[in-house]
Amino acid sequence: MTSAHAIASEVCAGTRRATDVLEDFLGRIEMHDADVHAFNTVTADQARAAAAAIDAAVDDGRDPGPLAGVPVAFKDNMCTRGVATTCSSRILEGWQPPYDATVVQAMTAAGAVMIGKTNLDEFAMGSSTEHSAFGPTRNPYDLTRVPGGSSGGSAAAVAAGFAPLALGSDTGGSIRQPASLCGIVGIKPTYGRVSRYGLVAFASSFDQIGPFATDVADAALTLGVISGHDPADSTSIPADVPDFEAAVGRGVEGLRVGVVSELTGSRNGAANGGPVLGDTAPRDSAGEVLDGIDADVTERVLEAADALADAGATVGRVSVPAVTYGLTAYYLIAPAEASSNLARYDGTRYGLRVEGADVEEMNRLTRRAGFGDEVKARIMLGTFALSAGYYDAYYGKAQRVRMLTRRDFDAAYAEYDVLLSPTSPCVAFRFGERADPMTMYRCDTCTIPSNLSGDPAMSVPFGTGADDLPVGVQVMAPALGEETMLTVAAAIERAAPPLPKPPLVGAADSTGAGN
Repeated sequence: MTSAHAIASEVCAGTRRATDVLEDFLGRIEMHDADVHAFNTVTADQARAAAAAIDAAVDDGRDPGPLAGVPVAFKDNMCTRGVATTCSSRILEGWQPPYDATVVQAMTAAGAVMIGKTNLDEFAMGSSTEHSAFGPTRNPYDLTRVPGGSSGGSAAAVAAGFAPLALGSDTGGSIRQPASLCGIVGIKPTYGRVSRYGLVAFASSFDQIGPFATDVADAALTLGVISGHDPADSTSIPADVPDFEAAVGRGVEGLRVGVVSELTGSRNGAANGGPVLGDTAPRDSAGEVLDGIDADVTERVLEAADALADAGATVGRVSVPAVTYGLTAYYLIAPAEASSNLARYDGTRYGLRVEGADVEEMNRLTRRAGFGDEVKARIMLGTFALSAGYYDAYYGKAQRVRMLTRRDFDAAYAEYDVLLSPTSPCVAFRFGERADPMTMYRCDTCTIPSNLSGDPAMSVPFGTGADDLPVGVQVMAPALGEETMLTVAAAIERAAPPLPKPPLVGAADSTGAGN
C-alpha cells in the first residue's frame, strides 16, 4: 500500500495529482466498504474539492503542506463543520457541527484530504465496534472477526487500504487495541499532547486523539502535525513539538527496555534462552498467569524484546504491580465521567428528540430511544458510582488506584526508558464471541494502565498468532516520551517478520491504491 510519505512527496513534486490519488482510494472504498463498513459517511464531493485545491497550490508553486493530497479518515466523534458527526449513536444521527475539531483543522492545514468519517462503538464505548447504532465494522483480515474498538472503523479503513492515515480516539485502548487486531500502527500520545477540542467527550480525563498508519514513519509524521498547544483546550500541554520523524531513524543501542511482568508471561515456562527469559510472570493463587494473555501473543512480545536486545538495547523484566487493578479502576472512573458528559443529550438542545407529555418524559423517552444498551449500562454504572453513600467506597478508591498506577509507572521508568507488553491479550476474535461484558472489558487489560497514568503508548505489528492473524506489541514511555517510544517502535518494525496482507489489500483491483 502506498505510504503517506510517498503520496505527499509525489504530489509536492508534481509527479502525481492529488485528484488522481483521491480517486484511487474512493474506488477502493466503493468496491470494498460494503463488506467492511469502515465508514459512516464518505465525503467524496468535499474531498474532490480539497484535492483540486491541493493540485492548484502545486501548480502555483505554493507549499501544499507535509501531507499534501494524502486522504485521511476521521473517527465519527470528531467535529467536522457541515459534515455529520454522529458518534455512531441514534441520539446524534444527522447532527452537523458548526466548527471543525482542532485536529481536523491541523490535518487540513497540512494538506490532508478528508475522505470520510469512520464507524465506532457508540460514543467510543466498546472494544469491538459491535456497539454501533449503524452496524458493526468487520476486520479486513477476516470478515467474520471484529476489528477491535472503539476506533474499529478508523483501523479497518487503514488496514483495508481505504486511506493511508486515520485518526482515532483512545480512552482505554481504543486506538492501540484495534491497531493490534488490524495489523497496523496506532499511537496514544501523552494526555494533553494533542488537543481534544472538538472531540465529543466520553471520559474527559482519559480521552486522547492519535493516528493510525501502516508504518511507524507515517504515524510519526501525523503525530507531529496534530501535536501542539491549543488555547481552546485547557488540558493542552504548552510544550514544544519534537521532530518525531527524526526519532524513527535512530538506533536503540544503549536504551533500557523493560518487559512488564504482570502483562507478559514466560516462553512456555522456559528457564533459559533469550535476554528476557528465566523469570516467569507473577501468577495468581491458582498458578495462572495474570490477565490471561494468550501464549502466542506472549511469544511475539518476547521475540520483539529479543530483537531489541540484538539491536543493542538492554532488556530486562520489570514489575508494575498496580496494572493488575487498572481494569477495575477504569471501569469505575470512566463510566462516572461518561454519566456526566452524556447528561447533555436530553432532547432539548440538539440531536434526537422524542416528544413527551412534559419535559421530564421527553428527556426520558429521548435517552431511551437514542442510546444503545452499552451506553445505557455505563451511564447507570457511573451514576451509581457517584451517588451518595457510594462515592467514597467506589469512585474515591478508584482514583487512589489511579494515583498508585502513576507511582508504579514512575518507578518503572526510573529503571527503564520504555516498557513492552502485549497490546491485546488475543488476536481478533469472532463476532459475538465476547458478548459477556466482563469478557469484553478484559480486552483492555494491557492498554488501560497507560490511560490511567496519562503516559504515551503505541502498538506496532510484530508477526502473527492464532489463525495467522496480526499481533501487536505495545511500547510505553513516560510522559512526553514519544520520541524514545517511536525509536523503539521503529526498531521493532524493522525486525518484524513479514505480515500477510489482508485479502482486500492483496486482491488485484483496478484502483492502483493497493500495491
